[in-house]
Amino acid sequence: MLLLIASIKLIAEIALCALAGRWLLGVLAGAKREQNFFYQLLNGLTRPFTAAFRTITPKVVIDRHIPLLTFVALGWIWVFMVIEKVSLCRAVPGQGLCQ
Repeated sequence: MLLLIASIKLIAEIALCALAGRWLLGVLAGAKREQNFFYQLLNGLTRPFTAAFRTITPKVVIDRHIPLLTFVALGWIWVFMVIEKVSLCRAVPGQGLCQ
């Protein structure tokens, strides 16, 4: 169970960092961000998460807001996984795996 929680937390961390990097690079690169190799790389990393979030959101939400909403949702998933990991580690007598 600890491995599953740690894996979900890690995936959320990677996606959060990629979304934050994509936003920051988009701000720095400006209008030419679509030609930037690293922006395309980060966009490819975040595409599965934003596409999945697009499918569960209503059509009223515009596509421009999907990356921000994905970031917030992944942030909540990360917080929940940290809480679950801490509670699981406190319940297990041997704390060696929880460091």
